[in-house]
Parts: sequence; structure tokens; C-alpha cells
Amino acid sequence: MRVWVDLTNSPHVLVMRPVVAALEADGHEVEVTARDFAQTLGLLRRFEMPHTAIGAHRGGRRASKARGLASRTAGLVRYARGREFDVALGHGSNDVTVAARLLRIPSATAFDYEWASTQHHINCRLARSVVVPDAIPAERLERYGARGKVHPYPGLKEEYYLADFEPDDAVLGELELDPSEPLAVVRTPPEVSLYHRFEAPLFRQALEALRGTQTVVLPRTGEQRAELAGQPWLTVPEDAVDAQSLIAFADLVLSGGGTMNREAVALGTPVYTSFEGRLGAVDEALIREQRLKRLEDPAQLRVEKRAAGDRERVRRDPRKLTKLLLSALD
Repeated sequence: MRVWVDLTNSPHVLVMRPVVAALEADGHEVEVTARDFAQTLGLLRRFEMPHTAIGAHRGGRRASKARGLASRTAGLVRYARGREFDVALGHGSNDVTVAARLLRIPSATAFDYEWASTQHHINCRLARSVVVPDAIPAERLERYGARGKVHPYPGLKEEYYLADFEPDDAVLGELELDPSEPLAVVRTPPEVSLYHRFEAPLFRQALEALRGTQTVVLPRTGEQRAELAGQPWLTVPEDAVDAQSLIAFADLVLSGGGTMNREAVALGTPVYTSFEGRLGAVDEALIREQRLKRLEDPAQLRVEKRAAGDRERVRRDPRKLTKLLLSALD
């Protein structure tokens, strides 16, 4: 079977890496296309995943996103035409579901945040299968056209793609961090996302609260990186780094988005969310279970060195996700 996987954002590389590996281990041919955005291409290179780069992010405004969707979809159609793909897979990639529909290729989409309505109105209507965590009530997805298409999985997607992960302390040396000192790892808010359309004052206040603590900030965009690099007390990597190892060795994680928070949960690292948009069902459940804390006051942040064995991990078989994504062929 010939499988097409499209990646439009850096977390998608992490989610789909074990899916690609499982497909190839089963003898399927897999081709990967990717958008030049955030650290997507850098992560593909770090994981040595062959890929074809097609298109780039066009900006955060709705009109810019629409132009980007049209332009990149056209590029994907040109790429895929004649390659005889049997199925197309993506994690929240509008581009591949539109291109696949135009080429009459069955497609599956996956996501774990249900309030990105613009994205889901496209993906859920065009894809044959919609793969989501079972924490998301199916009725929340019906308005997107997902009735009868939802294939739920237990737990967090991060528990699947981190199942084979073991942290590498080389990243500490790479960033010149002191392993004997407490470490905070911070991810910037998704300010270019349509569902997070405002400044994040709480996040900025939280950075100030961490001043004096060994802190690594992982920006999403070049603009964020340039702004943060002006703060000499912060460590701001210039390229993609082993963020999962950083999280595993961290004593506290703070993220304005979602994936890094859930990676911290899966790896057993104390974590706060500064997300100021509408919480999704997954984060609501994690907060109820006290596996994730919502930051309401920067004074909550206390970074204390953890014992090396003070981690509780959850690992799940990524083949479960692979099987659900291939349900598009049923």
C-alpha cells in the first residue's frame, strides 16, 4: 500500500513519526510532505525522516490562512497526482484533506483540540475518518460534519508517540545548562492561531516570575525568537532541539499551547498551562485529574529540583493510532 503523510506543524512530526515507522515496518511505502513552519522541517531532519517540503505558513490572519490553504493545496495536488496513493493521513492538516478529496484519495485526520472550528469544518467534512482522544465527546464534533466518522483512542496522543522515548542528557550540554540547578522549560503561546487571537499578558508575567531561574524558552516563530533573544537571562535555542528530553529533565514546564503540556504529563513532569483560549476536553480532564495545573497567578510558579526517579510515565502502543488512521480505507 502507498501512504501519503502530510505535516504542517512541528508537533505533527512527533505524532506521525511512530505511525510512519509502523507502516514501513509492515511493508507499506510511505511518502511525507511538509510545510515550512515553526520547527517542522528541522524536526524531520533531526529524526532523519525523508520528506518533500511544499509551501510555507502565510500568516495568522484568516485571509492569509485562506490564501495559504489554496496555494499549498494546489502544490500538494501537483505533487500527489500520478503517485497512486491509497490513503492520505494528517494531524490537523487541512491542506492534505482538501488535496486528497480533489484527487479522490481516502483520507484520515486526527486532532486533540476540538475548538479550532475553521480547521475542523474542513477536515471533518472531507476526511473519511476522524481520530481523536476519547476524552472529547463525539457530540462536540457533530457540528463539523464528523457524525459517524469518529474513531476514539484512550489516553493522550503523547503517551503513544513517546512510548519508545528515553531522555538524552546531551541536550543539556548542547544548551550549556547546569544539570545541578533547577530547570524551567517554557513554550510560547500560539499567537498565530485563529483560536488564540489575542496577546497573552499572563504568559509574559510568568516569564518575569521565572527570572533568576535557569529557563529555556522554545518559540514557535522567528518573530517570537527575535523578541525573546533580547532577554539575556533566557536560553532561546536557534534551531530545533530535543524538546522531549528537555521536558523530561525539567523541574517545571509552562506552555501557552497544548502539546508540550501533555508531553510533560506523559513524562511525569510538573506542568502548568497558561493557555488563555477555550480549554478543550483533554485539558479539562487533565486538570480535573490534577495532572495539569492552570496558571492563574504567576506567583504559583515554584521551580524546585526534583529527584531523578520522581517521574511517573504512561506508555501506549502507537500501532493503535496507526490502525485507527487506516480506518479511512474501511
